[in-house]
Amino acid sequence: MKAMILAAGRGKRMMPLTSTLPKPMLKVAGKPLLAHHIINLRQAGIVDIVINLAWQGDKIKQYFGNGEAFGVTIQYSQECEGGLETAGGILHALPLLGEHFVVINGDVFTDYDMTSLTQLNLEPGEAHLVLVENPAHNPDGDFALRHLGPDSQKYTFSGISRFHADFFKGLTPGVLALGPILREKLAEYQVSTELYLGQWDDIGTPARLDELNQRLAVK
Repeated sequence: MKAMILAAGRGKRMMPLTSTLPKPMLKVAGKPLLAHHIINLRQAGIVDIVINLAWQGDKIKQYFGNGEAFGVTIQYSQECEGGLETAGGILHALPLLGEHFVVINGDVFTDYDMTSLTQLNLEPGEAHLVLVENPAHNPDGDFALRHLGPDSQKYTFSGISRFHADFFKGLTPGVLALGPILREKLAEYQVSTELYLGQWDDIGTPARLDELNQRLAVK
């Protein structure tokens, strides 16, 4: 099982913090967000990791190198300057990822146990999404729990997922968003879902980053 950490985004909402730094390198509890993901993956036995790069990607390479110092193996998927969006980035990295892989947004903070994703039995072309309760900045949510039907309450996509590589079969390489593809395949019952109620934060603004660090400092 391999994992891909999405780290190519420009992070415009995090300016000026991201003027010279990629968003996943911002620190939470004294470590870059990326380091927290790598530790969580390693603890789940996932030690082959792909990180996609665009904005300030050299800073990520310089810090993590080949991953040896962190007990993992890291490969990098270099994208064009503006990035390829989520689906485009995954499609670009497919040659490095193999048949089954986990995908994590580099700009979230969570204690979700990645071990559960390694134990799923996905058929060719299927995907699995981890959903969370809706934060204040996304009150309407993104997706419903599949077993409750499309008209039930919607929850927020956590940015944590697992895919079979055939999920992306037939897609044209280039800039490509993931959301519309997920909605289409959810309707075709090719995407399963779960609701996670533990620690999860979307580091979308400097204020959210500050609030999270203050909360963790109190613990």
